[in-house]
Amino acid sequence: MIQNGIIIGLAIIIVLIGYMWRMAFLNRILVQSLNFEDFSESAHPISLFFISDIHRRKVSPKLIDYVRNKADIVIIGGDLREGGVPWNRVTANIKKLKEIGPVYFVWGNNDYEQNEQELLNILERQKVTVLNNKSTRLTVSENQKITLIGIEDISEKKARYDLARKDAVATDFRILISHNPLIVNKVKRSHNIHLVLSGHTHGGQIRIFGIGPYEHGGITKTEKSLFLTSNGYGTSTIPLRLGAKPETHLLTLQNGKDTEYKSKIIEL
Repeated sequence: MIQNGIIIGLAIIIVLIGYMWRMAFLNRILVQSLNFEDFSESAHPISLFFISDIHRRKVSPKLIDYVRNKADIVIIGGDLREGGVPWNRVTANIKKLKEIGPVYFVWGNNDYEQNEQELLNILERQKVTVLNNKSTRLTVSENQKITLIGIEDISEKKARYDLARKDAVATDFRILISHNPLIVNKVKRSHNIHLVLSGHTHGGQIRIFGIGPYEHGGITKTEKSLFLTSNGYGTSTIPLRLGAKPETHLLTLQNGKDTEYKSKIIEL
């Protein structure tokens, strides 16, 4: 009886691990329309593809095929890699994302592992715009400009939020990209940040009965900004997920009541 119980227990564990492994490699896109009253009524909506925490994963061609011609720009929210990831895989992932549109990148804590200069060299060769405590301006239409503000990782004490905002135009629609969602504690209403994009937490990655080390990813609205924290695309340490499926985001920003947003999930 004891032996049978052990066999059944091992079988359950093997099945569970297989399920968690399968969950870790899902290709999911959250297609989300975000409304902002400060977005010009006469401006065309802008769409962006946000992907964070790729880590060891290879970006699936399925994602690229779906998003191609649907997004104006790509934003990588940090942890493009981690220690031990081959540089040719990093380059291949960037090249795939470039098929969608111009790519913008912020540093995550794992990006600093091993040789950050080599990563920077690859990003520069691939003409990726690195927002390392910097901002850059995009033109949506004649009367709508967007400023992307990117900071380095908070946990590595390299983030200079003040420096990143320095050259941001006050009247622009402002998007802040911070790998670590703890930036929420530094964003003030006077900073005029409309949207904050983060990752890092993986939604807890493995949640037991809904409980995990971090909150599940999602969108929260405060009087200051709209905050989006992604579950991320890859995994840290082990390629397993439970209760926190991987996700990427196809976001459309447009004029409308800023309390409303619509979302649907695409599984490829």
